Amino acid sequence: MSDAHIGPQVSVALRANRPVILAAGPREVKVDPLAPNEVWDLPGGTAWVYFATGNDVLTRPVILADGFNSGPSTLEFSWAYLESGDYALISALRDSGRDVVLLGFQERSASILDNAEAATAAVLRAVAQRRGDAPLAVGGFSMGGLVTRYALAKLESEGIDHGTALYWSYDSPHRGASVPVALQAFAHYIRDLDSRFSDQMNSPAARELLAWHIAEWNDQPAISQDRRDFLLALDEVGGWPRRPRRIGVANGVGTGVGNGNAAGALAVQGLGLAIVGTRLNVQPAGDDQLVAALRVVTTHTRQVHTSGLPTVGSAPGGTLDGFGILADTLNALPTYLGMRAQAHIRSHCFVPAVSAVAIRDVDTEEALYTPVDTLDPGESELDEFRVASRNEEHTLITEELCSWLIERLP
Repeated sequence: MSDAHIGPQVSVALRANRPVILAAGPREVKVDPLAPNEVWDLPGGTAWVYFATGNDVLTRPVILADGFNSGPSTLEFSWAYLESGDYALISALRDSGRDVVLLGFQERSASILDNAEAATAAVLRAVAQRRGDAPLAVGGFSMGGLVTRYALAKLESEGIDHGTALYWSYDSPHRGASVPVALQAFAHYIRDLDSRFSDQMNSPAARELLAWHIAEWNDQPAISQDRRDFLLALDEVGGWPRRPRRIGVANGVGTGVGNGNAAGALAVQGLGLAIVGTRLNVQPAGDDQLVAALRVVTTHTRQVHTSGLPTVGSAPGGTLDGFGILADTLNALPTYLGMRAQAHIRSHCFVPAVSAVAIRDVDTEEALYTPVDTLDPGESELDEFRVASRNEEHTLITEELCSWLIERLP
């Protein structure tokens, strides 16, 4: 079958199938969450509120903001991720006497500045509604840590009391995140067939979060203007909230040891007839480095090269199953379309450890692989931080990190 005939069929199948969406957490959610005590409708978001075990009013609120994804936050996803894994964080918080406020957004890929409006409203409602004067703990997972960081800092810049004693972040990309240029290029290359992957990579939140971004498959990776604008807006409100104590955790190690991905190694290979020739590589360092060869229902194979980027996909930090998600999504298509692919490497570093603990930038090899354990903790913009004992999935909920957080809650 010719490319001209197979192209429309592939497009229809892609659009009818689950989209390629890069995000941490379960791809399928099959849980029945406990009914919340209250649901707050907020500007641009929703909060699901669970009172502490045995309580019937809000007394010691902990706000937990959702992270980067596409589409609206759902209670089912948050419950599955925070409560149904190896460590039941919601139960642990409630049993420790804290009220859990799960903060979600109408669009998780919207600008961090826009979603901060929902965070601001949640903070002010919690302050107004709590019984007594126990201070709040406010933070979030991944992007949610940046949303709440900006919201608290902006409230302070406006002279508004946010009643918060502790700000916390969970593998948040304070110095930037990374999606491999190879994956971004593939997303834009198939835009005419199915735009949803490209739309996510070009969303406001992605542009603000990513240290290197491309808007077209053949662009040169660079800091997007959206990221520059976000960093400027953050700087204009002081960069960080100053009144609360600031803590954070990283899903990456502090030893400076990477995740084992060999720089330049083949990560995804197209095997089906419609995609054979496609090869996506782990990011290599150096100039004029091949990161992707692209062929999807076309005659020609296009190449993508980068220069001057560090080996960020191999760096110590929280990992994202980006290569695996892409291959799994393609392999779910009907086999006759010829879109079968193999992920030789499934995951890559998404939030470098040095970014999650706000102690180094991510733009050089030396910075990315800095052994955090050997540094003076005072170099971090956080007052205190904890790194994981292994490089693990981005925002993975573990007893190691969560018990450390709970011990420090007001």
